[in-house]
Amino acid sequence: MSDVLPASTVILLRDAPDGLHTLLLRRNSALGFAGGAWVFPGGRVDPGEIAEAPDALAAARLAAVRETLEEAQLRIDPASLHYYSHWTTPPVSPKRFATWFFVARAPHEHAVTVDGGEIHDHLWVRPVEALDKRARGEIELLPPTFVSLVELAQCVGVDDAVARIARRAPPVFEPHFMMRPDRPAESLYAGDAGYESSDPDVPGPRHRTVLGKPEWQYLNDGVVSW
Repeated sequence: MSDVLPASTVILLRDAPDGLHTLLLRRNSALGFAGGAWVFPGGRVDPGEIAEAPDALAAARLAAVRETLEEAQLRIDPASLHYYSHWTTPPVSPKRFATWFFVARAPHEHAVTVDGGEIHDHLWVRPVEALDKRARGEIELLPPTFVSLVELAQCVGVDDAVARIARRAPPVFEPHFMMRPDRPAESLYAGDAGYESSDPDVPGPRHRTVLGKPEWQYLNDGVVSW
C-alpha cells in the first residue's frame, strides 16, 4: 500500500455577469498522476510547511497559497481560505493523497499565467458549464472536482458559496471504490448505506458518485448538507 501524502487544493471563485465562475487548470497529459485532467490549483504540502505550521490544517493553508502562485501566478491571502472539505485518495490508486480543499474569492487581479510544464491550460468557467463539458467528453475531471462542482453549481455567487460553507462542518471523504461487471463504477462515501460493508446494494441512504459512461451522478440523500 502506498504512503498517503498531505496535499492542498484551492477552489478560486469570482462573480461574473453570467453567474459564479471557478478556475480550472489542465494538467500535463504526460504526468503520472491525473495527467490531462482539469483540476483546481493545488499540490503536495512541503516538509518545510509542515515544520513551520502549528498543525496540519495550517500547513495546508501555506501550501494552498504557494501552489496557487506557482501554478496560476495568483497571490491569495491564507486568511481568505475557507476550509471546504477533505478527500483521501482510495487505496486502489497508485499514488495517494490526503487533500484539504479550500474555497477563496479570486484576487481582484485574476489574470492567470500557467507555466506550460505541469500546467498546460486554464479556464474560468461556471460550475454547471464545466459539468456539461465533462459529460460531452470535452474535459476530464476527477471525482473530488466533480462533486465540488456539483455543489458549487447550486450557488448564485461567491457570497452564497462562502455562507453555505460557514454553516456546515467540512465533510471528510474517504471513498470506497467499487467495480462490478456490467455496472458503472461507484465511489461510496461515509453515510452511504453500503459504505461500511462495501456493498453498494444495501438499501438505505445514498452518498456516492456513480461513474457511468458518459453520465456521472453525485447522490447525496441529505448525508452532507449544502
